[in-house]
Amino acid sequence: MSTPAPIVYTVTDEAPQLASASLLPIVRRFAAMAGVDVVERDISLAGRILAVFPDSLTEAQRQSDDLAWLGELVTKPEANVIKLPNVSASVPQLVAAIGELQAAGFAVPDYPEAPATEAEKDARARYDSIKGSAVNPVLREGNSDRRAPAAVKAYAKSNPHSMGTWSADSKTRVSTMETGDFRSNEKSVTLDGDATLSIVHKGATGETVLKDGIALPAGTIVDATYMSVAALTSFLDEAIAQTAQDGTLFSLHLKATMMKVSDPIIFGHAVRTYLAPVFEKYGEALAAAGANPNGGLGSMLDVIDGMDNGAEIRAEIDAVLGQRPPMYMVNSDKGISNLHVPSDVIIDASMPAVLRAGGKGWGPDGAEGDTNCVIPDSSYAAVYARSVDFFKQHGALDPATAGTVQNVGLMAKKAEEYGSHPTTFEMSEAGTVEVRDGDTVLMSHDVAAGDIWRMATTRSEAVVNWVELALERQRLTGYKTVFWLDETRAHDAELLKMIRPQIEAAGASDKVSVMAPAEATTDAFETIFKGENTIAVTGNVLRDYLTDLYPILEVGTSAKMLSVVKLMNGGGLFETGAGGSAPKHVQQLVEQNHLRWDSLGEFCALAESLRFAGESADDLALKVLGDTADDAITKLLGEGKSPGRKVGQDDNRDSHFHFALYWAEALAAQSDAPELAEKFAPLAKALSDKADTIREELKQGRGEAVDLGGYYRTDPAKVARIMRPSITLNALIDG
Repeated sequence: MSTPAPIVYTVTDEAPQLASASLLPIVRRFAAMAGVDVVERDISLAGRILAVFPDSLTEAQRQSDDLAWLGELVTKPEANVIKLPNVSASVPQLVAAIGELQAAGFAVPDYPEAPATEAEKDARARYDSIKGSAVNPVLREGNSDRRAPAAVKAYAKSNPHSMGTWSADSKTRVSTMETGDFRSNEKSVTLDGDATLSIVHKGATGETVLKDGIALPAGTIVDATYMSVAALTSFLDEAIAQTAQDGTLFSLHLKATMMKVSDPIIFGHAVRTYLAPVFEKYGEALAAAGANPNGGLGSMLDVIDGMDNGAEIRAEIDAVLGQRPPMYMVNSDKGISNLHVPSDVIIDASMPAVLRAGGKGWGPDGAEGDTNCVIPDSSYAAVYARSVDFFKQHGALDPATAGTVQNVGLMAKKAEEYGSHPTTFEMSEAGTVEVRDGDTVLMSHDVAAGDIWRMATTRSEAVVNWVELALERQRLTGYKTVFWLDETRAHDAELLKMIRPQIEAAGASDKVSVMAPAEATTDAFETIFKGENTIAVTGNVLRDYLTDLYPILEVGTSAKMLSVVKLMNGGGLFETGAGGSAPKHVQQLVEQNHLRWDSLGEFCALAESLRFAGESADDLALKVLGDTADDAITKLLGEGKSPGRKVGQDDNRDSHFHFALYWAEALAAQSDAPELAEKFAPLAKALSDKADTIREELKQGRGEAVDLGGYYRTDPAKVARIMRPSITLNALIDG
């Protein structure tokens, strides 16, 4: 038996960060009693901002670059990281966080929308390095195994969540581009040898090197593509007209956080197109005032309100909105539309919500209605289109009888689109973009001004590991296993050339199949409607989409998913579900002192992390600690101790107490590690004996407003008082 490496717990944002203030002391106490340390590393948005501007801060204010530290750790075999959901900041979120830090006395610079000076360009580069998907590509040095834990799935079957009703005559549809998008313009090659690539734009003013020195090993798949802004605008016009004709709601669905360069630009074009008469009349004035549609209608309205003719422009916007089809609303009561904030339209959360609701969305009048789900790029839109078609024909999924869709996702080494941010560009002028290896042109595209061009890569070692993981999951489960790849798509065709020989060499050709995403979607629904199970083996973006889509339909949420990343050098990264609903939970806590965030995904990740620590160190106590955490999860669900939605019901803090109680009781009762049972028996008895007092203390102050001391950077002392209100529980955990 060797000394176990510390478990690294990430400090993140919003509801997960608040929940950690309550749960982490419990985790530390239990882990310490089994001989393993738990340490924290800050990857919150505020922490990332402070880490990249040490020269703007006092020595006392400076913060270590924990994301860079973690990036090094995940390449080592001893890595054991529990990663909570973090803010993948859109520009409006980033600007809000900067303002909050500045108001608190941190002299970080403003975010320059249009950097002119060298100082502004430097600040913009630093900020761009931490916005959007800055965290996940750094930490995910492996491929993912995501599935609903057995206890969660069993509970969902016994206690099915509500589902909307689908009808065959539903007008809900998915609209997507047929030409001119990333999917149709994609070119792909596999490098025969090591290469150092450059990206060059040739235009009327000469050649411009957009990026060079891109060193890639042999076997790397390189993709290049672009979205035509002319085709995009034409498509959006048609989608708006189709929405009006159908009498439905207009809803836009993008990934403006993770796809932090391309999708905010697409979002901005949607705002411009929807409000075209406003931009035709006031476009120059809006631009001069700094009203950027890429940041959404909400941030534009803030700027407009400060303009001399702001009331006039507001009236014009209202008039245009009155002529357009009604928009799908993020919050009807507050007038927040689908085009207000790009980070509110995250496709992997917004589309499952529509599908779960029977194809319905909320309109500006507060009533439900069918919706035109507008997904500009067609690369993965067919998944949602087939989902809509399937439900129209077969009705809603029944969670009480449904099987499950597990996922094995290719994401190591910043695979595919999620690694494309440094090589995504908005064209300043027309011309030709070439991908070169020295003097050899590998791929080229003719582009127009405003087009969005990008290059992505996929390393062969990541692909080999991905296939091995998929075949391992198939062997362990015996489930139907499908690679969601389209032979007619350039990237997928190159990928299939690589994976088919590996599958054949493993003797697994009869155990797995390949289907294009559209067909695979239908097949997956047919499978789970019969109560059977399947494994979807997908690329990086589809991994994200499907691990929200199916869990939301199967178990009601994706926050309860088990997500294990087997790091390529032997370590483990254990993710704790999705954080898309976190802002609403924070709002409720502030207003009512009720946090309905469910830490179940965190409990599941913790159990896996402890087992991994036990296996790595050959430590039985840690394995037992992980197994009994699973026992506690099962009892927690069975006893109905998950957080409720309303004040007066149990919330996140009550859930944590019951998890600790059931965990301690399971440890005290087990016989595999008698010394551990002896250690935990007194704690289990004390928690049980004082349970009524603890429950009463936890409920103190519920229904009253609370002050967190900030949103992106909360006050630790204030948060501790709010999230740990039981003196009795604290004494037992801290003592």
